[in-house]
Amino acid sequence: MSTVPVATHHPVAPGPAGSPSPERAGSAQAPTVTDPALVRRAVKAAALGNAMEWFDFGVYSYLAVTLGKVFFPSGDPTAQLLSAFGAFAAAFLVRPLGGLVFGPLGDRVGRQKVLALTMIMMAAGTFAIGLIPSYAAIGVGAPILLLAARLVQGFSTGGEYAGASTFIAEYAPDRRRGFLGSWLEFGTLAGYVAGAGLVTLMTALLSPEDLLSWGWRLPFLIAGPMGVVGLYLRMRLEETPAFAAEVAKSEHARPKVPLREMVSGQWRALLLCVGLVLVFNVTDYMLLSYMPSYLTGELGYDAAHGLVVVLGVMVLMMIVQPFAGLLTDRVGRRPVIAAGCAGFLLLSVPALLLIRDGSLLAVAAGLGALGLLLVCFTAAMPSALPALFPTRVRYGSLSIGFNVSVSLFGGTTPLVVTALIGATGDVMMPAYYMMAAAVIGGFAVWRMTESAGRPLPGSPPSLEPGTRRGKA
Repeated sequence: MSTVPVATHHPVAPGPAGSPSPERAGSAQAPTVTDPALVRRAVKAAALGNAMEWFDFGVYSYLAVTLGKVFFPSGDPTAQLLSAFGAFAAAFLVRPLGGLVFGPLGDRVGRQKVLALTMIMMAAGTFAIGLIPSYAAIGVGAPILLLAARLVQGFSTGGEYAGASTFIAEYAPDRRRGFLGSWLEFGTLAGYVAGAGLVTLMTALLSPEDLLSWGWRLPFLIAGPMGVVGLYLRMRLEETPAFAAEVAKSEHARPKVPLREMVSGQWRALLLCVGLVLVFNVTDYMLLSYMPSYLTGELGYDAAHGLVVVLGVMVLMMIVQPFAGLLTDRVGRRPVIAAGCAGFLLLSVPALLLIRDGSLLAVAAGLGALGLLLVCFTAAMPSALPALFPTRVRYGSLSIGFNVSVSLFGGTTPLVVTALIGATGDVMMPAYYMMAAAVIGGFAVWRMTESAGRPLPGSPPSLEPGTRRGKA
């Protein structure tokens, strides 16, 4: 990235929550001026990788019933769905391992190289699912191969989100980090919309027999070309200026950062990260992954109509997403995230009651309310999470905290909620689960420090071209 040192060193202007400390502001370092063209390329490359990841997750969620029949034959539809979601959740169990590998590697060899590697692995794992024979063809080998492909995906995604959010955050000027970071989750929503739209189209055009025999493979096979495009974009990028500055401090090879420094040295930030990611991902997976199956399995809703409603909610979220990102730059990350936590605490039960009403208008209103609340997290988290950690350990520490939380609480949400409903018979469990997550997230927001408008910890101020000295 092309950067221009500013001649004199001045502390940046205070962010929304007050004046930053010298450590956070990097007042002893010369500010850098960002190159808008490179920033745009970085955002596009990071968002496309995220879109591909969630295209797969969306397709898998929406085809869960079909995949259960293909890979887990059983006379009980609930057992089939639980088995399919079990394979879905298994990928999240290895995400921390991927984070432990790719995170520290990203802090040592660079963000760009690791993100290119995770892109290759994600595309390969998704493409492989489309090639696996059915249980009817090869027996027990089919679910084993499905599980293996999901584990490859889970391992690679262990380094994806933390790396992509770090990449955008380290490229972005301080005043626009929230807006630019929000495009990462725009990519998530775009992936979901593409996956949901394709599944909806297939459901409408194909007979149930064709969908079961070969149609389900098409969305997974699309991952191959998508991965090639994403890899091309990522290979064309330069390293972030923050990482380049860290490398410049070392006369020789970049030293390996001890795992102890990433964990025990950042324990407070890691706990905050786990709490924030918990509420973010529980609500995310509840709405975007679990609700289509909930509408079909628990409420008897027509599959195609349920997918169309969820698709509409995601399009609404995409429209609002950049504006919510701008809002986090103006009022701060904490107020926006806190509003989301309060909303889920107060409105989860009313929203689910609307959904259970069954009418199209009521279902759309309930899902729409949950979707708008979720935007509070999707818009703020890509910029708030990287700001918890200093440059030296940012990729590694964020990978560890993010993936531990996602593995324990986020990706397991569909499986846990399905099991809780089966055990208790209480169909309001999704609302209670989101409320509990909101309480934990609210405590994390209370303890976190505002980062909007401020340099990342350990990095110099990052300014836009034409910005006067002293103005962040």
